[in-house]
Amino acid sequence: MPTPQEVQRERAPENIPTGLFIGGEWRDAEGGATLPVTNPATGEVLTHIASASVADGKAALDAAVAAQKDWAATAPRERGEILRRAFELTIQHREELARIITLEMGKPLAESRGEVNYGAEFLRWFSEEAVRIDGRYSVSPDGGNRLLVLHRPVGPSLFITPWNFPLAMATRKIAPALAAGCTSVLKPAAQTPLTALYFAALLVEAGVPAGVVNVIPTATAGAVVSPLLSDSRLRKLSFTGSTEVGKRLIRDSADQVLKVSMELGGNAPFIVFEDADVDAAVEGALVAKLRNGGEACVAANRFLVHESVADEFTTKLTARMAGYVQGPGINDGVTIGPLIDEATREKVSSLVASAVAEGAEVKLGGEAPAGQGFFYPPTVITGVPQGAEILNEEIFGPVAPVVVFTDEAEAIQLANASEYGLVSFAYTRDLNRSLRLAEQLDSGMIGMNTGLVSNPAAPFGGVKQSGLGREGGAEGIHEFLETVYVGISNPLATL
Repeated sequence: MPTPQEVQRERAPENIPTGLFIGGEWRDAEGGATLPVTNPATGEVLTHIASASVADGKAALDAAVAAQKDWAATAPRERGEILRRAFELTIQHREELARIITLEMGKPLAESRGEVNYGAEFLRWFSEEAVRIDGRYSVSPDGGNRLLVLHRPVGPSLFITPWNFPLAMATRKIAPALAAGCTSVLKPAAQTPLTALYFAALLVEAGVPAGVVNVIPTATAGAVVSPLLSDSRLRKLSFTGSTEVGKRLIRDSADQVLKVSMELGGNAPFIVFEDADVDAAVEGALVAKLRNGGEACVAANRFLVHESVADEFTTKLTARMAGYVQGPGINDGVTIGPLIDEATREKVSSLVASAVAEGAEVKLGGEAPAGQGFFYPPTVITGVPQGAEILNEEIFGPVAPVVVFTDEAEAIQLANASEYGLVSFAYTRDLNRSLRLAEQLDSGMIGMNTGLVSNPAAPFGGVKQSGLGREGGAEGIHEFLETVYVGISNPLATL
């Protein structure tokens, strides 16, 4: 890893807006409040941006409410064309967006470019879904009435997004909302607001009308969000983040009976069976574990490996993880960046130390380096006892704990032994086993012989305490639609 003298000093690009975006205008926060945005590779401040107050939050909702009627009445084709232009602009500005993501979040530039591509695809996907919102007309079973079912926009929506995918988490919510005819208020994470602000400027260029999308970064999220959830004009909340915060937001949403989507925490098992292609499993493990530095809700959290291939898999995984180059994501050749902040690094360090104290063995890494930035090395630990905290907590870092199992039944029992159920991964050559796993694993998503499941064309979401609702796929747009049924008297009865 570079010494402090080798770390490039970086500042945020000067063309990034630093104000709040409300009603189609860039403005300072009430009272001029600001918040710092820090580069996790150095701990240094990149820039300061406006920090929304309670009054600013209300103004953003006012703007969304004022724009709702006209946006809902906008032709689906026009909404789709605006999203298509937003997709093209996002791809056109990929390098600028990737640099911003890397500077404020830390991931290597290559991964940031990948996020831009992934995030842009939600814009393209939902540009095509905007014109496919359908309904049905049918005859009631007794023949007495005609049944008309239609879908209409749920209305003004609030989006709360995390710091780990600052573009993709925004597009994954904004794109279906715009396609469905909903206006929105976006509160990006305080650690990574620059990407959202830059993206808002691209939406303006794409033709999104004033008030349809509003962006309010803030250092006082609870104070700003709470009044919005109590406002009867808000009709939808979509949140991506921790289960703890998600539960609180669900409770706060109950008084207004808001339609909610929750993409919450995970504790993904990565299962390697005795008949697996071990080399392919190692490659999949690297993607599932080290993509985004392990800071992803879909990151593999527990490696469950059959006893007959455990040594081979662990040896090969350790060797491959040892080859990763850690440093500031902006630097050439870096393949894994820092964690987002010191608190996250301390949590990862604590989980590893606790596992070691309970008898686990460190095969690679295991200690945070000295120097600038919030770095933690790729780490492999074996012999992790059941009940260890690291097997129950979402690690959110580049740590791979390996647990050995003896048969399929035990693997499934271990995989399901969690309150979470976002995603599971499994490697096997047995088709029947694959189908059994699909029916028995308690997960909203399953990666079968692949370490990457996220795709804009697929429904993303979990079961149990991993959340409610789905983002992406044909299902995603329905999170922003209400179903209306109209009973019509039999038109043939008057003949």
